[in-house]
Amino acid sequence: MRIYAVQGQLLLLLALSSPALARAQFQQPTSEELAMTADPKAPGASAVYLNVSQVANRFLNFESYYARIKVLTEKGKELATVELPYQKHMYEVADIRGRTIQPDGTIVPLNGKPADLLKTKTKGFQSGRKVFTLPEVQVGSIIEYYFQIRYDEGFIANPYWELQYTYLIHKSHYQCIGCLGLSYSSKLPPGVSLAQDKAGNQTLDLVDVPPAPDEEWMPPRGGMLYMMVFYRSYAQTVDEFWQDVGDSWSTGVNEYTKPSVRFQGEITKLVPPGDPPLEKAKKLYKAVQALDNTDFSREAGKSERKQLKIKDIKHAEDVWTEKSGTRTQIALLYLSMLRAVDLTAYAMRVVDRNLGVFMPGLLDYDQLDDTIIVLSIDGKEIVLDPGEKMCPFQTVRWTHSKATGIRQNAKGSVIGTSPGQSYGANTIQRVANLKLDSHGEIEGDLRFIMAGQEALYWRQKALQNDESEVKKQFDEWIEKMVPDGVTVHIDHFLSLDDPDTNLVAVVNVHGTAGTATSKRLLVPGLFFQTRSSHPFVDSDKRLTPVDMQYGDQITDEVTYTLPAGLEVESAPQTSKIPWEGHSVLIIKTQAAPGQVTITRTLARSFTLASTSEYQDLRAFYQKVAAADQQQLVLTAASSAAKGN
Repeated sequence: MRIYAVQGQLLLLLALSSPALARAQFQQPTSEELAMTADPKAPGASAVYLNVSQVANRFLNFESYYARIKVLTEKGKELATVELPYQKHMYEVADIRGRTIQPDGTIVPLNGKPADLLKTKTKGFQSGRKVFTLPEVQVGSIIEYYFQIRYDEGFIANPYWELQYTYLIHKSHYQCIGCLGLSYSSKLPPGVSLAQDKAGNQTLDLVDVPPAPDEEWMPPRGGMLYMMVFYRSYAQTVDEFWQDVGDSWSTGVNEYTKPSVRFQGEITKLVPPGDPPLEKAKKLYKAVQALDNTDFSREAGKSERKQLKIKDIKHAEDVWTEKSGTRTQIALLYLSMLRAVDLTAYAMRVVDRNLGVFMPGLLDYDQLDDTIIVLSIDGKEIVLDPGEKMCPFQTVRWTHSKATGIRQNAKGSVIGTSPGQSYGANTIQRVANLKLDSHGEIEGDLRFIMAGQEALYWRQKALQNDESEVKKQFDEWIEKMVPDGVTVHIDHFLSLDDPDTNLVAVVNVHGTAGTATSKRLLVPGLFFQTRSSHPFVDSDKRLTPVDMQYGDQITDEVTYTLPAGLEVESAPQTSKIPWEGHSVLIIKTQAAPGQVTITRTLARSFTLASTSEYQDLRAFYQKVAAADQQQLVLTAASSAAKGN
């Protein structure tokens, strides 16, 4: 222990003498920086980072962060509030220093002790955000701050540097003291590489780092950024690491899910021996879906479990005994039950596509988030998602489709990717029956009939919110679709608690949808598209691939009952607009005495599109946007007969 103490003192002296410390000191702004009102390298930007410095000291187990920012617009003032995510019993925020420099050079210091400066915004029992705010920030100010993250004893953090921010960074410096011997994975700007100084410290210096990409329908931000991640690994190659990690994980899964004789006998009672394999799998799936999934309710803490005499989960069958578990525990319980009735099934651990992108070069098992199950029957594999409450049999939540990770097979484990979603499995049918008067007023009802991902979304919402809150959010969702002047309010849901049938929402509608002139009544032809935004239409360039999450099909059927004395003069043209192999828009109009029905179907079979496909994708959506602007024009019967 004495050796470690002396060594620590020497390392402290080394750290204090390091040039990294000098970089953390506040800088005197230049007259050009004080006078700056815009940045030619970042046209229209609300702010720019003049300097960023991040230093990790693994010997002393802390990281320091320094930033100097020029505020250029009102929006840029948001950067005066600094939020730091944290988890309890991991680290503390310390040595906070900051100041605001006004355009005339006046300095306003950040005063107070760290405990007084920090406010906590709690998100969960053990996590939240630490927040402090720089004083008196105005447009033209330069804000400057420094703080340290000091990790708790026993917790060793390896640096993870995100090298791109929301705004341009003119100069950035990163250093890791004590990282010699660690492996790293990186995505760096062209021509940039990690350097090593004479003391063995790893350093990285960057100039004019562009803002992080921020485009609609882009893959998760983390997978698109320049980054540098350090880690310790015994593996010599990427393949060796994932093979060893996968095999170790697979062995643990097999041990955890191995059914005891007692459990095997209990489970076989749930499914008659004569049932076909697929029927057995369905019955067992329904049984685990009925359990309390604590990721959608609340997981009891250790003290609460002890008070309620709830046993710790050590094996998959314990989840069955307690009738409760996390999404991962329930998924592995299902695997155990399948194997208990002699079905062939494997676990698969994947990245959540809503959170990140699997990076094989990042040798870190923790980038994998969730567990799904692969069932093999007669040589055909079926992917199942039992850990997702309300997810129907043979449906996978979209975040787990086209998701890469590690999976078991008959020989051990491999890296694999789950199948994508069929657009025909994710459908929304929006049916409107609307009675129209001569002034453009409407009343009637809407029915939303949903299957697949949208139905799963609202059913999971209902698990975590009361019915009134779910209805409120549903109203807010559909208000963005209907014309201005139209009021919509959901009356009730059908089958909200039954994932094996379509989810139906019945909505009341009234208000003004049309505009009357002296001779005509103009009504939106594509009722649900009146206020809907069309992606990609206004963006002529694309920096990142397009990720639309999953394929789907949306069908609108709008029937207008016409006021007496009016008939159709013109209506949306029956048409078909294809993007071959990717999407198609079909519009049909059917008119009858006193009534007109307009049907619109947009089927999108693709999920991902590369930047090289972007211009074709954009051209398709431009055509869709133009078609959706068509109107229904009504006129008096006599005028229509005369062709006026």
